[in-house]
Formats: sequence, C-alpha cells, structure tokens
Amino acid sequence: MKILERYVTGSLLSSVFLAWLVLTFVLAVGLMIRVTGLIIQGLPIHVIGKYLAIGIPETLNLTIPMAILVSTLLVFGRLSADSEIAAMRACGINLWRIMAWPLAVGAAFSLFSFYINSEVTPPNHEARRRLTAAAGFGSAMDLLEPGRFINDFKNIKIRFDSKTGHWLHNVLIYDYRPKVVREIRAEKARIEFDRDALQIELYRVRIDPFQPGKPGAAMADRMTHVIPDALKTRNYHQRIKDMRFIPLLNHYRDLTRGTAPDVTEAQRPVQRSEVLFELHKRFVLSSAPLCFILIGMPLGIRSHRKESTIGVATALGISFCFYILLITAESLARQPQLFLHLVIWIPVVLCVAFAFVLVRRNQ
Repeated sequence: MKILERYVTGSLLSSVFLAWLVLTFVLAVGLMIRVTGLIIQGLPIHVIGKYLAIGIPETLNLTIPMAILVSTLLVFGRLSADSEIAAMRACGINLWRIMAWPLAVGAAFSLFSFYINSEVTPPNHEARRRLTAAAGFGSAMDLLEPGRFINDFKNIKIRFDSKTGHWLHNVLIYDYRPKVVREIRAEKARIEFDRDALQIELYRVRIDPFQPGKPGAAMADRMTHVIPDALKTRNYHQRIKDMRFIPLLNHYRDLTRGTAPDVTEAQRPVQRSEVLFELHKRFVLSSAPLCFILIGMPLGIRSHRKESTIGVATALGISFCFYILLITAESLARQPQLFLHLVIWIPVVLCVAFAFVLVRRNQ
C-alpha cells in the first residue's frame, strides 16, 4: 500500500510543481512587461526590486490553488483513463483510501497558504503604501495601477481605467472632505504638482452633488481639483488588512469588549464587522487548496467517463464562483447586519458537498 500511496502522491506533487511554474511564468510575463515600462520611465532599480519583492508573495494565493486544481484534474483523469483506478478498486481499495494522501497534501498546502495570508501578505500591504510615498511623486504615479481605487491620499479615493504619462483616462474620484461625499467623474485628467499639493485638471466633468446641502449633479468642461499636502511623506496608520493574525485577533477582542483605542461607540460595530470578515476571509482563502483538491479528484475520475471539457469547465466555474463571492462579500464588509463573515463560507460548503456527491457516484 505504501508503494501505491507514494505513486499517487508523487505524481500529484510533481504535477503541482510544474503547473505552479507555468502559472507563475504566465503572471511573470505581464509583470516583466510592467517592470520594463517602469524602467523606461526612469523608476530607480532599487525601488522596482522592492516593489517586486513585496508583490510576489501575494501571487501564491492564486497560483497555488489553481495549480492544485489543474494538477488534480490531470493526474486523476490520467489514472482513470489508464484504468488504474479500476485496478485499485478490483484489489479492494476504497476510493476514499486512494484520496487520503492527496487530501493530506491539500491540507499541507492550506496550512502554508494560511501562513502566507496571515504573516507574509498583511505587512506587505503597508510596505507597498510606504514605498509609494517614499518614491516621490513621479515614481509614485508609476507605481499606482489602473483599475483599482487608490487610497494613498487623505479623504480622497481615485480610480482610473488607463494612464498615458501624466494623463489619466475615465477618472472616478470620491471626495470625502466636505460634509457630503462628492462623486466626481471625468473623461480624462492631467496630473500636475505644486510643491506638496497635487493638482488634477479634469476635463468633461460630472460632479454629484455640486455643493454640500444642494442635491443634484452639475456638468463642466473643465475643473481643477487640488489635494493639499498630497506629496508630503505620511506616517500610515496600520489598517485591518495590514495586521498579522494574532494582532488582528487581539484587536477583535478589544472591539468586542469596547476597549479598542481611538474607536468610538458608533464606529465599533462597523469596524468589528470588518475585522471579523478579515479573520474569516483568511481562513476561507487558506482552505482553497484543500477544497480544490477535494473536488478535483472525483471530477478528474469522471472526466474520463464523460466529456472531459465538462469536468474541466465545471471545476473552473467553481473556482471562479469561489473567488467572485469573496470579492463581492469584501466590497460589502462594512455592513454588519449582512453576516458576511458567514456568507463567504458558502463556496467552501458547496465544494465539500459537491465533492461528496461525486465520490458517492464514483463508488
């Protein structure tokens, strides 16, 4: 039996390693294209090196689960196609026993993912923001990525779809400085700086509301938006996602007891919901390797009996739903009444239930 366990586990581990290399290479190609552009734009090499070192560990949260999913489908699909699964059953070996060691491998990868999510990735979030501030304005603009909200400026959130030099395209700004939050949309914008102030020249603008206390949107061909002291080096306060696991757990206990510093009674339920969601999210993300290997084994076996594309498409669909539900729940994490820390466990429950159904049918 030890020979059989070594055979199945060894095949799976070698396949996972090769799949991880391929996925990492695919991600690295896009990353190297971006790095080449940063070098051409004059960003210092040491800043690029630090930026890469900070960002690489975060890719493991995606590459490891996907490598395990693809490898499990391939390995168990091949075992089924070569009638090796049938031979094992003929020898009286139960399917759960065949799956035992691969599940142990998945559990080991989940523990490793939990370490990455709890001890490596969180401090990298804060380090990236500090690096952006220390790099100076030109370098900081090179490091800021299109397609996501930029929270590096006080009371201002900025998002843009693309960037050409100092020109930003399809710009969205949330201004939290007035008593009423203003939403500012512009077709394009040019970034300039005056000492420590950041000046944004907006073109074809829509502002809603135009003034506090006066509801209603206004349109303008051109508008200047100034962010004072935007370029000063800032001391960042640690955010919830920047905390390692134990400090985050202690912070949750302080919020529950009402002893958290600098947190008002009105802020406590919302912040408690965010912390609780972050704790559960790390466990859910870490469970992805185990979930994917659990569902990939019976799907790989069945892919030989029926159309292989159906099994692969189903697995990829499950992985897509797994992550899209996490992203959706994270965007609503500030709503304590929705119990989103429990909602994000739905993909895990679905994966386990679906896997048990498939295993029973395969038996």
